[in-house]
Amino acid sequence: MNAPSSPAGLAAGLDFRQRLMAMLGLCCVLIMVALDQTVVGTAMPTVVADLHGFALYAWVGTSYLLTSVITVPVFGKLGDDHGRKPFVLTAIVLFTAASMLCGLAQDMLQLVLARALQGVGGGMLVATTFACVPDLFPHTRERLRWQVMLSASFGLANAIGPSLGGFLTEYLGWRWVFFVNLPVGLASLWLVWRFLPVIRHAERPPSRLDWQGAVLIALFLGSLQLTVEWLPQHKSPLLLAALAGLGLAALAALLWWEKRSPNPLLPPSMLSHKGLAPLFGLSLLMGFGMFAVMYYAPLMFQAGFGLSPNQAGLLVTPLVVFITIGSMLNGRIVQRMKHPTRLLGLGLLMFAATAALLARTSPSTPHALIFANMMMGGLGLGLLMPNLTIFVQQLAPRQQLGVSTAMLQSTRMVGGMLGTAVMGAVVSHRFRESVEAMLTARHGESWRSWLADPQTLLNADSLAQFRHAAVGADGLLAASRELLVDAIHYSQWLVALGLLLGLWLVRKVPAVRLDSAVPEQELRHE
Repeated sequence: MNAPSSPAGLAAGLDFRQRLMAMLGLCCVLIMVALDQTVVGTAMPTVVADLHGFALYAWVGTSYLLTSVITVPVFGKLGDDHGRKPFVLTAIVLFTAASMLCGLAQDMLQLVLARALQGVGGGMLVATTFACVPDLFPHTRERLRWQVMLSASFGLANAIGPSLGGFLTEYLGWRWVFFVNLPVGLASLWLVWRFLPVIRHAERPPSRLDWQGAVLIALFLGSLQLTVEWLPQHKSPLLLAALAGLGLAALAALLWWEKRSPNPLLPPSMLSHKGLAPLFGLSLLMGFGMFAVMYYAPLMFQAGFGLSPNQAGLLVTPLVVFITIGSMLNGRIVQRMKHPTRLLGLGLLMFAATAALLARTSPSTPHALIFANMMMGGLGLGLLMPNLTIFVQQLAPRQQLGVSTAMLQSTRMVGGMLGTAVMGAVVSHRFRESVEAMLTARHGESWRSWLADPQTLLNADSLAQFRHAAVGADGLLAASRELLVDAIHYSQWLVALGLLLGLWLVRKVPAVRLDSAVPEQELRHE
């Protein structure tokens, strides 16, 4: 069962039970990763209060994302060369152990370092888990039916994650937000070890890993991450310029080296492939829009509209739940369409409409309409996310499934990083300037340090202190809430316009046939 074999022969020899149990193992892996991404946010205010490290608040998320983005392309390539099962098993052990270290952290620095280690395991899992599906199901129609299990697992984890995080934090303590990964990790470890076969697509012996390319990718993405993370924090212009220069130099060196490397980590022929390149671009745009909406819609509902976290969570929940429903509907629709790539355009339009309608949402908007808008956005993402994976795996050669799938996930993560940071800078800058103008007009410049930070509108203690200290506090707070809503509205208009640009990329995607197995041809390195 665990001995390497030819892809076609081994896939054909798997019985229904082994495929089902292997997919259950992969679903457990995905649930573990998705749960971790959703439960942590709910617990973070309590974590900071306990560990006393607000200065490192953002780095709890940033360290995980940074190491994940760097790790994904490396292990995508290694999975292609050596088979994915050893890396899935290693990643499960690493991710679960790092989760335990997060739960045992005694200060914020320890938590940040443990999250960085957890990100390495998460990146390995992202790079290998999705690429295991075409290993098990070479024929596209069969794969579409089985891939619904992964979509359902992802949606389930996203739907229960925020509520589970709140429950664990309130009744068992924030450390159980990380300890909850232990039983899921053990279950996925057994299922993957027992039932997932070893399939290696490279016909030649494994080649030497392109470590130079890996270092350059790390330099480029690390510099990019730090630049967009520190830009809204008004770090030294010299430091920001140096980081941006390092990132550009690393990118130029990466492009130069990958064209000359005998075994490139990012094959230039893949980056210039007429079918794959627009799909990677769409993945970047989707990540940008998805994270910009998911991070700033709750901020608008809570700080702008004055809703409770539970109320805001209920309004956002349809977005993540209907990603799953949209994926399930997509599995039934896409294989019946003569031109399935048109679903990408429909998904973009639906999600762009969600962002545009959010830009028109006010405190008086009925919650039923907000709920319906979020449902539409989730359905749009449900048409985008699985189809991008399906089309990439259909157009890429089988011996490069890991690299192509990893690049798709990487571009989505980089897009999410940029969406969060860039829209954060836009919202902060516009809100700060508007508040300063409002306070100047009302002769309340002394309250600038209070009201220029949106966190003041969220913190009950800060609100109580401000109301006690300021004359006409309620009027100032109401005006600040309106200005914050206006700033978030502006960001959502930008998101909607950015997503509409993706329609040009959709036109560049070639026709895709979903009635055959994943192609065997190779991309030539140029």
